[in-house]
Amino acid sequence: MTITTPPLVQPVAPVSPSRGALRPLGLDEVRITGGFWGERQRINAAATLGHVLGRLESEGWLPNFDRAAAGTLPAGRRGREFSDSEVYKYLEAAAWEIGRGDDADLERTFRAVVARVAAAQEPDGYLNTRFGRTGQGDRWSDLEWGHELYCLGHLFQAAVARERTRPGSDDGLLGVARRAADLVYERFGPNGRAEVCGHPEVEVGLAELSRVTGEPRYLEQADLFVDRRGRRTLEDIEWGRSYFQDDVPVRETTVLHGHAVRANYLAAGAVDIAVERDDADLLGSLRHQWETTVARRTYITGGQGSHHQDEAFGDDWELPPDRAYSETCAGIGSIMFSWRLLLADGDAKYADLIERTLFNVVATSPSEDGKSFYYSNTLHQRVPGIPADPNGTSLRASSSLRAPWFEVSCCPPNVARTFASLDAYIATADADGIQVHQYAPAEVRTMLADGQRVAFDIETAYPLDGTVRVRITEDAAHPWALSLRVPAWAAGATVRLVTATADESREANTGTVAVRRAFRAGDVVELTLPMTARFRSADSRIDAVRGCVAVERGPEVYALESVDVPTAEFDTVRVDVADGVHEHDGRLWVTAVEQPVHDAAWPYGSFPPPADHPHHTVPLVPYHQWAQRGPAAMRVWIPTA
Repeated sequence: MTITTPPLVQPVAPVSPSRGALRPLGLDEVRITGGFWGERQRINAAATLGHVLGRLESEGWLPNFDRAAAGTLPAGRRGREFSDSEVYKYLEAAAWEIGRGDDADLERTFRAVVARVAAAQEPDGYLNTRFGRTGQGDRWSDLEWGHELYCLGHLFQAAVARERTRPGSDDGLLGVARRAADLVYERFGPNGRAEVCGHPEVEVGLAELSRVTGEPRYLEQADLFVDRRGRRTLEDIEWGRSYFQDDVPVRETTVLHGHAVRANYLAAGAVDIAVERDDADLLGSLRHQWETTVARRTYITGGQGSHHQDEAFGDDWELPPDRAYSETCAGIGSIMFSWRLLLADGDAKYADLIERTLFNVVATSPSEDGKSFYYSNTLHQRVPGIPADPNGTSLRASSSLRAPWFEVSCCPPNVARTFASLDAYIATADADGIQVHQYAPAEVRTMLADGQRVAFDIETAYPLDGTVRVRITEDAAHPWALSLRVPAWAAGATVRLVTATADESREANTGTVAVRRAFRAGDVVELTLPMTARFRSADSRIDAVRGCVAVERGPEVYALESVDVPTAEFDTVRVDVADGVHEHDGRLWVTAVEQPVHDAAWPYGSFPPPADHPHHTVPLVPYHQWAQRGPAAMRVWIPTA
């Protein structure tokens, strides 16, 4: 691991490691100005944050804190045992959004919510509305399912977001978090209970709280929790301790397993520990876990988790599209894990998975108006879904279309905090220059370790087209390197440097391409990524999609919807691969063949091969847009003719 010079001030970003190959550039250094992600950030700020807060009020999850402060609990408490965490995720999202836009109304709302949360904290620092009072379970009495430490992890992340966006704020949130963290150390530290929470999350919260406060005990506690995992301190359950990742120590784990969100949150926290402790063995184990999980247990969308009953990873190659759970929160957890490995190692493959997951999981969850969401993200909807009650609350995975809220509503505020902090995932720095990992119109203004200022704008319509233009806006005193990610799918990419005296082009191999010079204002570095649509087949060991293909263009996976094949039974449509994928009228089109099937009393026997049937072209839609036009059957993997 390369040791980077720590910045004088921590970046305004969710993750700020003290060492690693790359340093993240924060919201004060990178600003998304438009395009695909800029529009999603606009909707997030204008609609999603208010929608989430409204539901926290109407569902009673925020009023739970008022009841705790008034001493009337447990009477009237509403929501699941982890509902406190959704309030904290809202606060984190609001903190990042305030850091982006300095919204005075949102600032007032933020402070009002913090005051309600702070009023519920016990004198010794304990904070939870579900446990600890007469008529409720005792504190820390249900570590398997109680989520007390999980909730506090999200509290810590909210406090970190606030301190990084508004250092020294007098709203009190950081003090609330520190008192709670001190109690956790007292109860679960080296002289306390040698146990863990059933849902990892407190580890990343503690690690980042340690980074923002400089308090070593919080990092020590996170380290203890990671080291204890897999020591079988939790009670066994019907799905086994693997559900909690409490079956195998983290260092001995070879692939992510069990509950997919828990697994990714734990892995992200373990990377934090490995980096801060300079633990090469632990970091090596986590790299291997990432690699095997991507190679064997990840959907083409970047989604993870194929079991509905326990929201868990399946076995290797167990990736059925029609039973894909692919929880939105698992995708966000995967991004958290990949981002930390990217900062530690600098390898572009981690940014590739982040991009795939952002476009095809996170962007898929919210509706166009930002007020309804997918909890899980199937890759095959057999029949058109049933619209959710716009005023109702759905079971977590029962809605076949986007729903405004869920009884387990972890995903909406998780999406909100991800979009609000997305600027911090665009670019990084090292001793020699700047690396751009995700492509969006953006302004980058930062300083290198030697004190040299760097300023440039990114101009692009990506992913509509593959041209990414970086325009330098400030002269450099010394040469520095601008590195651009070339995705693994982008063979044949080129990079072009245009200056006042030169115009040079060359091939850009997949991975990264760098241009190093003493840049002058007006210089342009232009990356051209080939955006030709392509068929993809799957490893033959993925039984569920043999004989099928998927279509990709750039970072986006595409889908076929039943509304675009009204003359045929959806399940009878096959794609003629030999005819390729065509692009016109701003859409992708494939040649479809309808191969009717005949019902039989017994569906196993000798059936004649399909006869010749008419061919016709059908359009595909980006997967993240599916069901935006209304209920539809859908499939990502299409059988071949």
